Order: sequence, then structure tokens, then C-alpha cells
Amino acid sequence: MRPVQCVAVASILACAALTASAQPILSAKSGVVAGVEGKVLIDKQEVQSSATHFPEVKENSVLSTEEGRVELMLPPGFMLRMGENGSLKMLSTRLIDTRLEMQAGSAVIEVEQGNPDYSVAVAIKDVVVTLTKAGVYRFDTEPARLKVFNGNASVQFANQLVMVGSAKMISLDGDSASAEKFDITQTDALDNWSRRRSEAMALANISGAKYNGQQTSAKSGGSWSWNPYFGMYTYIPMYGRYCNPFYNVCYYSPMAAYNTFYAQPVYTMPASTMGSAATPNYTQMSGTSTGTASSVSSAPHTVSSSSPSMSSSSSTAASASSASSGHGSAAGGGRGH
Repeated sequence: MRPVQCVAVASILACAALTASAQPILSAKSGVVAGVEGKVLIDKQEVQSSATHFPEVKENSVLSTEEGRVELMLPPGFMLRMGENGSLKMLSTRLIDTRLEMQAGSAVIEVEQGNPDYSVAVAIKDVVVTLTKAGVYRFDTEPARLKVFNGNASVQFANQLVMVGSAKMISLDGDSASAEKFDITQTDALDNWSRRRSEAMALANISGAKYNGQQTSAKSGGSWSWNPYFGMYTYIPMYGRYCNPFYNVCYYSPMAAYNTFYAQPVYTMPASTMGSAATPNYTQMSGTSTGTASSVSSAPHTVSSSSPSMSSSSSTAASASSASSGHGSAAGGGRGH
């Protein structure tokens, strides 16, 4: 996936107009391919994606990778990233009942915002893992297991229901099992790539949220939004700020993004200092976002940078900061799907 290139003055103006006029989108179904790297197939047909075409994995279709990686959008706020030599089958694409089966390889599901209206279930062999809480979840087929880097998952065996919390892993072989601790700092190429993609997606959120003033219904809670400048989809919450403490990134609603990054300081002069040489005060513009109890107050207000492309190499913090501040104080938007 490549970002839109603006190469001349006229093109730059056209690109700015595109980002400013774009709108958030709320897909009616799960299973839209958000990005590909290398060779990715749907029902054995190679995926050909572009900035104007995003294939869908329909019910009972199989999404697989060879020497490639893929991002798959589930309900808004649920992003699946599958590594090389992986395979999954979409069992249901309904937002309220998204179900898939991991057949081979490994995948990471990042959940930005839990929503009681959405449910994602992942089957591996005879075990079903249900995700409703924000967090980062790693699924492997060989050996069959679940790692919860952060969050809380419900694991249904034939004869047992097990809740698996942060920094816990569980084997998915057999009829029952118990969770055990694991070292969340021990990661591999898929985990690290997923982190970099999350960082890029969070940076695209800051840019895109500025122009996404029209939000979806309260029931949805948020939306996927296409940011043409970054060449990728990002998540836009409806209200407040939602943070992922494992990846150390945050996603902002339009109001929260404005108050945090774009509001100009307002000059005020206390009455007691009128006529004196006292230094004036500067205060932030009033109006905070109606918030969310699940926001992580300890998370930073800025996000670390990453290359917005599907490449595995990350960009420097300086270049990402320049991309955010140098494009109209970070330009972005949504694209209808």
C-alpha cells in the first residue's frame, strides 16, 4: 500500500482538498483487506489492492499468505495482522458476530476499543477464543496457543471456560488447560511488525481525526477511516481518547485530537497584573471531549512514529513528526467504502 503522492503545487492543493473533504466510514461487514505486503491470496487468487480498491474476504472464503503479510479489518477497532505462511477462513462477517478459523501460521489481533455491540471469535482446532476487551492478542497454530500481551480473552474448551488475562498464555491443544505467565518482552518478527503498524495507524489517527468531524452513531462507538496521505486505514473513536498501553499509542476522537494537538493557546491577563510587567498566562482553549472511562491517563499524548507503508522497516521519530506537522498540521481524512 502506497501513500498518495503530491508532486506539484496543483497536486498538493488537490491532495489537501481530498483529505479535508474525506469522511469516516463504517463498514457493514468485517473482512476488508486493509493492506498487503508480498504475496497474499483470497481463495487461491492473488490479492491486487490499490488506493481505490480494497478486497473483501467473504464468508467461507480463505485468506492466506505465502511470502507476505496482510492486515484485515474486523469490526471498527479490531485489526488482524497475519504473518507469512498463514491461513484463515472467514466463518461470519457480521459486525455483531465476527467469527474466523485460524488454519495455519500466526496472527495478532489488536483491539483498540471494546464494544458490547461487537464480538470477535477465533477458532483454532476445537477451541474458541472470544475477544471483547481492548488489548493485543497473539494466535499460533503450531503449537496451538494464545498469548495475551494485554487485555482479557475468553477461551472455550469442550469442557471448560478459561479467562486469560494480561501477560498470560494458554495451550489450545486438548479439552482443557490452564493459563500461565509468559515474558511479554519476548517477541518475534510478526509481533514487532504489528507494533510498527500500530504506531503508524495511531499517527494516521492524529492526522485524520482533525478532518473527521462527522461521526457515526453512538451505537457504533467509532469507525474505520481511510487516510490518503498515510495510505492506510486508521481507527477514529467517537468520543475521547483510547490508549493501548502495550504498544504505547493512543487513538483520538476529532474533539479530543483538536483539544490535544490543534487548539491554539488563549492569551489571558489576570486583573491583578494589569499595568504591570508581569508575564501573561497562557491557557488551553476550553472544551474537553466527553470522555471514556477506559482511557489510559498514564499514556503519553503523543505517539511514536513509524513508516505508514506495509514495509517492515520503521521510520525515525523526526521524519514522522515532520509528516504530522508539515502537512497542514497533519493532514488526513476518511474515505467511503
